[in-house]
Amino acid sequence: MKEGAFKALSDETEFFDNTDNLYAEILILRVTVQIKRGLLRDYIDATESLKCPHGKIELSESIKNISSQKRELVCSFQEYTENALLNRILKQTFAILLKSKDVTHERKKKIHKLLTYFSCVEPIDLRFVNWNIHFNRCNATYQMLIYICHWIYDEWLINHSQKKGTKRSFEDDQKMSRLYEKFVLEYFRREHPELNANAPHLSWQLDDSIDKMLPIMKTDVTLENENRILIIDTKYYNSMLQNTYNSSTQHSHNMYQIFTYVKNLAYETQSANKTVSGMLLYAKTNEAISPDQDYKMSGNRISVKSLDLNKDFTEIRSQLDAIAKIV
Repeated sequence: MKEGAFKALSDETEFFDNTDNLYAEILILRVTVQIKRGLLRDYIDATESLKCPHGKIELSESIKNISSQKRELVCSFQEYTENALLNRILKQTFAILLKSKDVTHERKKKIHKLLTYFSCVEPIDLRFVNWNIHFNRCNATYQMLIYICHWIYDEWLINHSQKKGTKRSFEDDQKMSRLYEKFVLEYFRREHPELNANAPHLSWQLDDSIDKMLPIMKTDVTLENENRILIIDTKYYNSMLQNTYNSSTQHSHNMYQIFTYVKNLAYETQSANKTVSGMLLYAKTNEAISPDQDYKMSGNRISVKSLDLNKDFTEIRSQLDAIAKIV
């Protein structure tokens, strides 16, 4: 990103003039919250030379020590420590950001301050990390942190392989989809405080109280002002359109989904006299045809748009700002 600034709303007004600054600030904020909760601790395998035995004694290595008059036993054991894989990934990602010329001095100072909490954590070579990490109740708060780290590392690889503009991809597309959804939501929350940006559950508008086995309706992004509500469903697919009989059409299940969301919310809010509309917002691919349509369906507008993530951030911002104007 060469021009303009992405303004984040926090305790003070901050400006992002490039993506590295944006990534750094997101990670700083989330890691700060995680430190307050407490860094993850886990059992890891360790081997040390000790004067007093602890854990399993490694005989062959211990004999070598005794033969060399070191008089220490080599023991292997499990240690409950903060030197866990997820913390090592965080620390190494911070190291990438510290080397970036685009990250401001003030943010680097914040990173150095946070790294004091990682003094017992060893660095790791991210090239050999298996990013298909299993998350559970113990490490669930790290899930989005690791997605962001993967994003930063992926960006670093693109920049260092001279393939700028190449669309990034994760081994698990669901992770990328989730991060794309969060990015759009957080942008509207920070950049457009005049809109109430949330991701609420919607209620089925039933003629009776029977709702057994009905699916949950969870929106990705909902923007609301005094008169209008826009439901945005973000989509990160390999293909923005479906091809049937040599014809490109909208993904049918996505259209059914957004239509259902809009009609149920419109019915629920009819007494408030609010206009409800919906949008499918695809991450743009290299396809020749990009969806850019507006439909009128039973009194509500349903739009299908694409967001080009390969553009400079100023252009991404312009696309999102244009969406905010139609609410």
